[in-house]
Amino acid sequence: MQRYQSLDVPQIARGASVAMGNFDGLHLGHQSVLDLARRPDMPLGVVTFEPHPREVFAPDAPPFRLMNATSRAHRLEKLGVEYLYEIPFDRALADLTPQAFMDEVLIARLGIAHLVVGADFRFGKSRKGSTDTLSQAPFALTIAPLLEGSDGAVSSTAIRTALSEGRPTDAAAMLGHWHRIEGVVEHGFKRGREMGFPTANISMAGLHLPAFGIYACRVDVRDGPHSGTYDAIASLGSRPTFGDNAPNLEVMLLDFSGDLYGEELSVALMHFQRPELKFDGMEPLIAQMHRDVEETRRLLS
Repeated sequence: MQRYQSLDVPQIARGASVAMGNFDGLHLGHQSVLDLARRPDMPLGVVTFEPHPREVFAPDAPPFRLMNATSRAHRLEKLGVEYLYEIPFDRALADLTPQAFMDEVLIARLGIAHLVVGADFRFGKSRKGSTDTLSQAPFALTIAPLLEGSDGAVSSTAIRTALSEGRPTDAAAMLGHWHRIEGVVEHGFKRGREMGFPTANISMAGLHLPAFGIYACRVDVRDGPHSGTYDAIASLGSRPTFGDNAPNLEVMLLDFSGDLYGEELSVALMHFQRPELKFDGMEPLIAQMHRDVEETRRLLS
């Protein structure tokens, strides 16, 4: 997949059939939009925005993204996207009228041949552009209907709610895949190693926070000498026993020995085991951790 992070797009990447949207989480609704953009005679592309518009208009709001730009790119590549156009989003772009956005971005800079958007898609200054506006453009347009799940519309908002309530399997039903947290392993306080439970630490900065607690997971180590898929247990939270406050994800790969610092992990949250707890000392914490590991093995067996 070719990834373009500016509007300087080469001629070879023009003429694509593209799906356009924020694609946060890449849930089943997003995937249905992508499927409508697949054409045998055109390359498949995605037009999205980076940073997410909400990060520009509400920079102080709590983190809400289900995936960062790199995770989104990984998932789109797996879904067969050939060209990813990440349009830099700022106030100047937001101030373009719908007509100017179509003329200057979609036509002049990207040269798209076919566009697919959801029925509720809005764009341009004050979000005045709609599917009616797009229907007046010279490229072909397909409008994707909103996808309904068993409990209503499939949406990133509904997925965030499920994750916040400790329901990763419900989130997965809407996503069509397990919710994953991806990042590079960072150095932590190494308390887990001292207690006999060595963990890999991944930052949650900028991401929506699922329910704090213990999860049974499967982890992909993307490359390096330990690349592969592993059963794992993860603790998501602020580590109240030690008085630390910045939320992060601590992952322990089961039956694993090795150094993962600097490696990129993809952690699939599969089962929520229990909420985060504060313990009166190390001994009760270690005893609970042993019980948590056994429960993780049972859930993943």
